[in-house]
Amino acid sequence: MPLLTIHHKTEYRYAHPVAFGEHRIMLRPRDGHDLRMLNGKLEITPEPLSLRWIHDVFGNSVAIATFDEHARKLTFISTATIEHLPSDEFALTADDKAYFYPFLYDAEELPDLQEFIRPQYGDPDGELAAWARGFLDPQGRTPTVNILTGMTLGIRKQFAYRKRYEHGTQHPLDTLQTKSGTCRDFALFMIEALRRLGIAARFVSGYLFIHGDREHNYVGGGSTHAWVQVYLPAAGWIEFDPTNGIIGSKDLIRVAVARDPRQAVPLHGTYMGSADAFLGMDVSINVVSAGDDVAAALAEKV
Repeated sequence: MPLLTIHHKTEYRYAHPVAFGEHRIMLRPRDGHDLRMLNGKLEITPEPLSLRWIHDVFGNSVAIATFDEHARKLTFISTATIEHLPSDEFALTADDKAYFYPFLYDAEELPDLQEFIRPQYGDPDGELAAWARGFLDPQGRTPTVNILTGMTLGIRKQFAYRKRYEHGTQHPLDTLQTKSGTCRDFALFMIEALRRLGIAARFVSGYLFIHGDREHNYVGGGSTHAWVQVYLPAAGWIEFDPTNGIIGSKDLIRVAVARDPRQAVPLHGTYMGSADAFLGMDVSINVVSAGDDVAAALAEKV
């Protein structure tokens, strides 16, 4: 279905009323030729003193809220309806610069891609680099598509998805050694592996649409999702989801892109109060076709 509605609710709970510092909210879907925001609403309780919108260094839409009230709960509810027209899986022809690996980026583009090519995490014993080179043809040049699809499907088949409740993303070497992690861990792992090959890659945060029949056997639904974008000459930024083996943007709804996962946290803020005041956080995310959403609303009125 081309029309999708995303419901995202996050609620923080405290033992007693606390004050709130600045909160940065990154929940608005990122417009593109395959995704168009039709309408959206952000509800915050208690009502913020101020709410302003900016674009960050990557062009992501960020809302910044400040507060002057004390409360025992802080709730964010984001609702967005989008038109989603996923692009087909990419195809390179033998005439394209990036058809075979290794390839060269254009001199004009290379300065802007450097931060997406340079590895950000250590690999002292070369384990990550060795894993990445395992997708190269030892007999000659390797079609680039074989590397990208090989990594995407390889992680999907060989690594075990597991939810982690710790903050942040684990080191890529931990993901390699345990062969397990969350979608954010798998995305960062693949990004760092590609960077060892000199291929520009960046982190994507967003949502996963799971069809009602769950025919694709996806994992990672019900929470924010993460995957990878790779830049190829003449093809641009292409999506790869190693958690579910998705190539292209089918069922993937972009919210933010970044060099590192720490730059694409959906919701971040502080509170002023004792350390034991925080009781917990509840997150509820639902992505449905717009038709199903309307039908559900009508059913509630009957």
